[in-house]
Amino acid sequence: MPPRASSLPAARHRVQHDRRAGRARTRPRRHDDRDRQRPRRCGCVVGHALAALEGRGAARARQGHAGRRRRRRRNERVLRLRREPGRVDRAGRGATRPAGARGRGRRADGRPPPHARRGASAGGDRVGRADRALRTHRSGGVHRFLRLPEEVAVNLLPRPRSSAFDDRRVPAREPVVRFDASLPAEGYRLTVDDGGVEVVAADDAGAFYARATLAQLARLHDGMLPVGAVHDWPDLPVRGVMLDISRDKVPTQATLRELIARLASWKVNQVQLYMEHTFAYRDHEEVWASASPLTGDEVRDLDRFCRAHQVELVPNRNCLGHMERWLKHERYRPLAIAPDGWTDHRGRVRAPTTLDPAKPAALALVRELLAELLDAFTSPRVHVGLDEPWELPPERAKDYLDWVIALCALPELDGREVLLWGDILANHPELVDALPGEVTVCEWGYEDWHPFAARASTLEAAERPFWLCPGTSSWLSILGRVTNAMGNCAAAADAARAHGGSGLLVTDWGDLGHLQYLPVSEPALAYAAAVSWCAETNRDLDLSAALDVHVFDDPAGEIGGAVMALGDLHRVVTPQFFNLSTLVTHLYFPQLQLDRGFTAGITGAELADVEARLADAVAALDRARPRRADGALVLDELRNAAALVSLLCRDGRARLDADGWLASVPERRREGFAAALAPLIDTHRNLWLARNRAGGLDDSCAWLENLHGAYRTGVTDRRWGGW
Repeated sequence: MPPRASSLPAARHRVQHDRRAGRARTRPRRHDDRDRQRPRRCGCVVGHALAALEGRGAARARQGHAGRRRRRRRNERVLRLRREPGRVDRAGRGATRPAGARGRGRRADGRPPPHARRGASAGGDRVGRADRALRTHRSGGVHRFLRLPEEVAVNLLPRPRSSAFDDRRVPAREPVVRFDASLPAEGYRLTVDDGGVEVVAADDAGAFYARATLAQLARLHDGMLPVGAVHDWPDLPVRGVMLDISRDKVPTQATLRELIARLASWKVNQVQLYMEHTFAYRDHEEVWASASPLTGDEVRDLDRFCRAHQVELVPNRNCLGHMERWLKHERYRPLAIAPDGWTDHRGRVRAPTTLDPAKPAALALVRELLAELLDAFTSPRVHVGLDEPWELPPERAKDYLDWVIALCALPELDGREVLLWGDILANHPELVDALPGEVTVCEWGYEDWHPFAARASTLEAAERPFWLCPGTSSWLSILGRVTNAMGNCAAAADAARAHGGSGLLVTDWGDLGHLQYLPVSEPALAYAAAVSWCAETNRDLDLSAALDVHVFDDPAGEIGGAVMALGDLHRVVTPQFFNLSTLVTHLYFPQLQLDRGFTAGITGAELADVEARLADAVAALDRARPRRADGALVLDELRNAAALVSLLCRDGRARLDADGWLASVPERRREGFAAALAPLIDTHRNLWLARNRAGGLDDSCAWLENLHGAYRTGVTDRRWGGW
């Protein structure tokens, strides 16, 4: 491993590999079906890209020739690499490191230089990976060298498959664009030199992504462009984001447009809007009257905006379970499996949530809803949900299959690709072969240990089209679970690529009040965009630096690290549970006894440590200077979220000082907690309305108001669950 960038002078640096001229590479190539459709990817990705771009020297590049020795420039340090015995890298080669000592990679104040960090641990570019920079010599040879710091290739989002730049800069200008159908779909070649900017694209999407790359390069270099080349194309044809706009939070049109434009700049090409009751169906106003729903005209306007940004807007309408917003009304209740309610696995009595697939009237309702909804979208796809039909017993799996077949036979779905969630099929794999041909399975799971590879292998063996669907891990956390989200997304991207999956759809849910703010979800959205584009070059993406530059545009280099630190605070405490942060469970369920059940093992010392780390992160936010249009709002959202978690830590320590129950906390302390929570609720209301419609806000605040009432009285409702 080379030394960290900041340990070397701010000058040019070059790495020479100890390889004799003419000596062939010994690294075996990896052969798969993708190789037959795309340019060959051998040991040196960048070398081949440049050879293809320049049209010369490909053979010598494949053999690893160093070419004619380049004269060392002034202020340039040559790092000679040698193999370290006993160490191998991810590709199975002997690991390399500089012959000299490693640098520390820190500034005088102990922090890495802004926008110059590398890799998941801010350690440095990895020699032998695609983020090497190469220069093609006029004789056809290739100089292998590594410039440190190399901001250009590392800080693009996503990192390109192959790129090479030198230290020259030219003014940004409009590119000359031409098309080459032989390139991989959505791919492009981009060259910048003294003569101008040229883009060769496979299609309109490729040209759009080349322009997105140029915009990022210009942002990194104050409006200038570095001289060099990029050759890039995606791993997966579908790289999507699903936004939950039914769990209380319906974004404004302006918020959706801003987010979609940002996602498109990261090369995301699909957005799904998950709807239960937040579309303004003509004849069903009682369901959506207080929800501030999207109208058909608003969806059409958004659809046009998406197409202009090479994004497909896909309807996502749950058509079996999660229908509680409908079934609570007398008009629809008879369509439920359990019209009088049901008892969940924790003994709680719940209102009906699932349509009865054996009732023709239920299918008639779904057909009516789909017909009106699909009329507003131009996408040839529709997601019909079908996950978590809680009241449907396992012995009625055949009814589930018949329901899928009946849905696919609807005239409104004729010719469309039908997407559905894969949880029922994972439990009943015998149903997969009986699915209609137009069905694509969306296998979902939100922990970094989710068995994406095994599930994908099963679907691949059944020759069933599938996407893999990780999550942002933002819901039920307040501050996020960012490391888990990154592992979850990387595992999904790897499994999709290995087993022939055609898409990755990262989901951003809003369970129990949608209390998390947008900036808490954005790290995972950015990382998912990166690994779904090219997992190999983005798996160890320095997400903190990418957030600073391409998400929040913070020249101070502070906000990315702060958001990442906040998103990992849940890991400080001993108890860990799937799909939520145990730091905040007593917000949602104040009736729980702390240090019991899935919070067993949590200590006051751990919560005090969280508070100290929170203070450090908030101090970093105070130093941040995000230039994004909503930068001030971003900071306010993160501060309010941090203040809420800090309060919950104090609440938790007070409970642990007693017997774990809120009622055991002295009244004076509870009154202090109530006084601290009240302004946070007011701020939450204001922050909500800055990005979202008013509908659903009261339902969201109900979770906070329930906690506030418990603080004031010391009495908790043991049946509380938000329903």
